Amino acid sequence: MKPPFIQTSELLEALLGLRGVFKRVLLFSVVTNLLVLVPTAYMLEVYDRVLNSRSHATLLMLTVLVLAAYAMMEILEWVRAEMLQRASLQFDAQLNVRVFSALFAARLGGSPGSSRGWSDFRTLRDFVCSPAILALLDAPISLMLLVVIFLINFWMGVAALIGALALAVLALATENKSHQPLSRANQHAAEAQTYAESSLRNAEVVEAMGMLGSLSRRWTEKQGKLLAAQAEASDHAGMNAALSKFLNLTQSSLLLGMGAWLMIRGDFPSGGMMIVASVLGGRAVAPLVQLIGQWKLLINAREAYLRLDELLQAAPPKPLDMPLPAPSGALAVESVVASAPGVPFPIIRGMSFAVPAGTTVAIIGPTGSGKSSLARLLVGLWPTTSGKVRLDGADIHEWNKAELGPHIGYVPQDVELFEGSFAENISRFGKLDLAKVEAAARVVGLHELIAALPEGYDAPIGDDGCFLSGGQRQRVALARAVYGAPRLIVLDEPNSSLDDAGEQALLFALQALKAQGATTLIISHRPHILPAVDRILIMRDGAVQAYGARDEVLASLARANQAIAPSPVGTTPAMVTP
Repeated sequence: MKPPFIQTSELLEALLGLRGVFKRVLLFSVVTNLLVLVPTAYMLEVYDRVLNSRSHATLLMLTVLVLAAYAMMEILEWVRAEMLQRASLQFDAQLNVRVFSALFAARLGGSPGSSRGWSDFRTLRDFVCSPAILALLDAPISLMLLVVIFLINFWMGVAALIGALALAVLALATENKSHQPLSRANQHAAEAQTYAESSLRNAEVVEAMGMLGSLSRRWTEKQGKLLAAQAEASDHAGMNAALSKFLNLTQSSLLLGMGAWLMIRGDFPSGGMMIVASVLGGRAVAPLVQLIGQWKLLINAREAYLRLDELLQAAPPKPLDMPLPAPSGALAVESVVASAPGVPFPIIRGMSFAVPAGTTVAIIGPTGSGKSSLARLLVGLWPTTSGKVRLDGADIHEWNKAELGPHIGYVPQDVELFEGSFAENISRFGKLDLAKVEAAARVVGLHELIAALPEGYDAPIGDDGCFLSGGQRQRVALARAVYGAPRLIVLDEPNSSLDDAGEQALLFALQALKAQGATTLIISHRPHILPAVDRILIMRDGAVQAYGARDEVLASLARANQAIAPSPVGTTPAMVTP
């Protein structure tokens, strides 16, 4: 049972789960540190026994023993490294899915720091099997060696302790001087990486409009700040590392000289023990020297831990709820007020309407009226500030997305595809059902295009569908949305890049979805889709301006605005301005 004052977290629990490995590594460290004394023992035995006895057999036996000890020491070092490597893999296996889901949730919520989460996880995972961990595990052994030196001679123990304290002070000085520059360097590195990735994503625009020179100058400025902060941190760390090595090198010699002085005074009875004490003194401060040399790694790991812990706490794992029955598609929006994640002011202001199952609704309104925000609420991407969006009476935002996902189809305004084949993208990268994939492609008029390709449905589409035209990307996204006959489908400008043939395919898809009994909501500025819808929802300033049967809403608009034709199909102005 944990003490109540210890605050636990998922990340801390994962690291504490490795304590069994660390205990075994610590035990191996004790043995390897004792084996470090083998060369000294061999030297003393050669001077004491071999040279006095002139025995070849004794020399041979001692040499065999010392070689065996060396081999054992290297084997134990290898085992220690392997154990830490296994611990690193165990840490990764325990948390990688959880970190991925937390990063996904943070990105979905618009968190600006979410892009660093994966590199922080990688930094922490690599730290688990780094030399810095070995130095930390060797630190307790340093205390044990200091105790042994005190047992050999009190004053030599005091001298060794002073050396260890001097290195500890040096380590604190390294922390104070290098922490801030390293933190700034990490921040500038993340900004430079994000800026470079953004520039590469927009490479065509940059090239076409001659923006490369200006963007390169801005990136160079960011890199300059990064390099300046790194140089400042390296200057402090390098100077202190040199001082720590100097103290380490002089510790053994000073202890040996002190032992000789004590022996001359008659306060030290054995020359052999004098040499042993000097060797132990140098070994006692070795872990501190290694820690100072690895200080940059220690600071990076600490900062990565803090950021990653904050990320995991901000996106806690969702509890497993009781599974709900498959929805029929009845949608209800109840007095919903909502804003984008991280935005203080509301975008949706008190919207209420209901959509019976199997109904097709067109959502129209001027730019900035909140249509895309409403779409995100309807599929459960955004939480509401107040009110609820319910699907078959259940809060759609709280519904387990893994359970609800197969019953939802969604095409966002900015289509996102993934590297893979047509079949993989249409099937949502789940269990591949070629019959359902082909059915979805036929619904959106994509089957003939795919069938004409040499590889058919196995043909790759490229990263984010870069091998496809804008209209083809939208059709693939639409096929993905209708895959598996979902019950609720939300389409945000699915025809913005479609030609006339694509428009006809979209109308056919809407009719097919209605025949399947799907509830479909489509956002569009084009009037061509109106013949395929049952109802119209008009939005303005994040609120419902009109909602009802298609012909009734259009007739009402015609009466209110003589510029709108009374035809059931309406005209383009009717789609934008009531």
